[in-house]
Amino acid sequence: MRGAFGPDRSRAAVCPRLLPDGGSARLRGSVVAGPSGVVGTNGRGRMPASEGQEKAAGGAPGRPRPQPGVRRFSLLAGETRDHAVVPTEAGRLRPLLSFLVPLSCAFVNLKPGVGKTTSAVWLAHALHESGMSPLLVDGDPAASALRWSELAHGFPFPVIALPVGDVHRRVNDFLGDRQAVVLDAPQLEDHPRIARSIMRYADEWIVPVTPAPIELDRMAPILGEMADVQSLRAEPARSAVLLNRTNRPDATRTGPDADAREALTERGFEVLDTHIARLDLYAQSFGNPVQAKGSAYMDFAEELIKRQDDEA
Repeated sequence: MRGAFGPDRSRAAVCPRLLPDGGSARLRGSVVAGPSGVVGTNGRGRMPASEGQEKAAGGAPGRPRPQPGVRRFSLLAGETRDHAVVPTEAGRLRPLLSFLVPLSCAFVNLKPGVGKTTSAVWLAHALHESGMSPLLVDGDPAASALRWSELAHGFPFPVIALPVGDVHRRVNDFLGDRQAVVLDAPQLEDHPRIARSIMRYADEWIVPVTPAPIELDRMAPILGEMADVQSLRAEPARSAVLLNRTNRPDATRTGPDADAREALTERGFEVLDTHIARLDLYAQSFGNPVQAKGSAYMDFAEELIKRQDDEA
């Protein structure tokens, strides 16, 4: 029998779970494996401790009551999501959620090998070092981000693998009170259902592009993909190009990087001010701990937060 998870793959075999210590985990049979060891489950894929906390709070399992000062909004297909507020530097309150989550950013492209996973992992670390609490969602069946976190002995935030075609309905189950979600989408040409579902969830679509003629030539079809997914959303998503693996660390008025920015703008793409230089610091970082402080990804995180605030 073929189910939602493909032939001969049960939900329990592939569904990832978060651990209380912020590690990454996958549910395998009746146990959850993660950096803190093994935590038992009750057979339905839920941690008994979580259920106990929910019951102690007076709510039904899986449906905790909103906290004081938190507003609840309707989302997709009858789902609800609490809407928190935090003080800004100016002392006023602003919402942490736009439509689905506070800051939800997906890295998408038609092709593999453009730096989606590297950018997703580095951005999540930059947001964490900026004082936000991110959730990193690995939607690629290759699970490169999850593997990276394993090799690095864990990230300081949760990482979950959701390589399924209804990601937009599942992410909120793991969100908790996280202030940002970074989603690593697989290439659209090979995994369109998963990638489009991720795009339905994220409010910001980031397209990493190398400033090379062959890469720029591949950009035209993605506009059609974006238009198709926009038609499925209740609210339109923002989209922008991130120039990745640029030739120089600093932006220049001339040269291939500037030419790529101009060409993309003429084709109707918004290009972010931040760009990521071609450095071994990023290219050789897979599997290693990441420290984003002082890197271009801190500027990238700041630019995304500003875009989110401007939209609110």
